[in-house]
Amino acid sequence: MSGPPEHPTVDTLEWSLIRGRGSQAVGFLQGQLSQDVESLGDEQRWSLLLRPDSVVVTSLLARTADGGLDLVVPSGRVDDALARLRRFLLRVDCVLDVVESVEGPFATTADLVAARWPGENEFARELTPHSFGADVVAATISFTKGCYTGQELVGRLDSRGAKVPWRLVRATGPTPGAIDAVLRSRGPEGPQGVTTAVPATGGVVALGVAHRTLVDGETSDVRIDTI
Repeated sequence: MSGPPEHPTVDTLEWSLIRGRGSQAVGFLQGQLSQDVESLGDEQRWSLLLRPDSVVVTSLLARTADGGLDLVVPSGRVDDALARLRRFLLRVDCVLDVVESVEGPFATTADLVAARWPGENEFARELTPHSFGADVVAATISFTKGCYTGQELVGRLDSRGAKVPWRLVRATGPTPGAIDAVLRSRGPEGPQGVTTAVPATGGVVALGVAHRTLVDGETSDVRIDTI
């Protein structure tokens, strides 16, 4: 896996919309998403879309629309999300289609890093929900809604203290390469490393993945904070 660029920029984030329409659309998506979308009302809520093995395909913002649901998804994950949903779309009155280039919850990579929220680069590392931290789990997962694809492993892990080998971190340092080296300094070979980096005063700030043995705090000229 190649390292991060040494001169990061603030990039614009692109978002797409998956529309679920039909008399069974809400019920179908209730069984596919980690959030309770049947009780949305006028709200919009974060949710996760998981594979059966509980690996996160993407996060998304869900809201009711025209008797169905609209799902705002990072554009780089929309094809995987649509393929995952259609895998289970059998004999159900639910039509899924995509609208490109819609407004999303974060405008730039700097906004994403500031919010400590995972995006398409982080989801590409194929992690389970608890790797993204307690705040993401609390915002995206209902533990009372009943079954959804990937739910069994998520619930089992949560009941056992949510101890995962890989975790999302926010890090600051002089360069992306310096941060990346620290994130890769502990644990076996795996998904660790810088995922998203943006310039900051005196250096860069980044999201990345680290092994759980890499503790919070100062490590040479890099600071690591678990999310």
